[in-house]
Amino acid sequence: MLKVASYNMRKSIGTDRRRRPERTLEVLREIDADVIALQECDRRFGQRQGVITPHLLDEHSPWRAVQFGVRTGSMGWHGNAILVRKDAQILDQEVIHLPALEPRGAVMADLRVNGHVVRVVGMHLDLSGLWRRRQAHAILSHLDASTQRLPTVMMGDLNDWSAQSGCLRDFSRDFTFAPTGRSFHARRPVARLDRIMVSSGLTVAECGVHETASARTASDHLPIWAQVRPA
Repeated sequence: MLKVASYNMRKSIGTDRRRRPERTLEVLREIDADVIALQECDRRFGQRQGVITPHLLDEHSPWRAVQFGVRTGSMGWHGNAILVRKDAQILDQEVIHLPALEPRGAVMADLRVNGHVVRVVGMHLDLSGLWRRRQAHAILSHLDASTQRLPTVMMGDLNDWSAQSGCLRDFSRDFTFAPTGRSFHARRPVARLDRIMVSSGLTVAECGVHETASARTASDHLPIWAQVRPA
């Protein structure tokens, strides 16, 4: 069994408008997932430093960030990062360039966790429906072009309010969505903007939205999670 989670952490700026990275880590520790996809984990301007410092992550969490080697001091790529438990093995990692009007990207890592090899993709898609579909196509094409096929978990902030159209329909041709529930806005969830989906070879045993007092104030999104196992 593998527990995964996705969290748009909003650069650790909470609904109280305070930036508190330690509060973000508190929420992640509550979830206690094996693999976590983060969105908006880097500062937007300047050198785009990671909001959660390496020292804070190392000293106060059981995870480490997959290193994509794109920008010094940044946790990921265009705000997307993947955290794994420190005893997990990172077999491969790469960034996925996405078509966009503003900087957008996705990240991918092949991992050995709990004795199983799994491919994980983290993403944060555009606000525009047209660009979201183009980005979904780019991600699916990137996976199709891979020389090695692995059971795959994809997750992130898809920014899609629709139920069965747009990029959700595109992804659903090859992936099954976990019925996690509404995650936005954190104070009053009305939309399922955050999604977890699995390829054939995997099944979702349990899933949900992590809604605690900490999570309701740490970001404008609530984290989502899923227990995934081989089909």
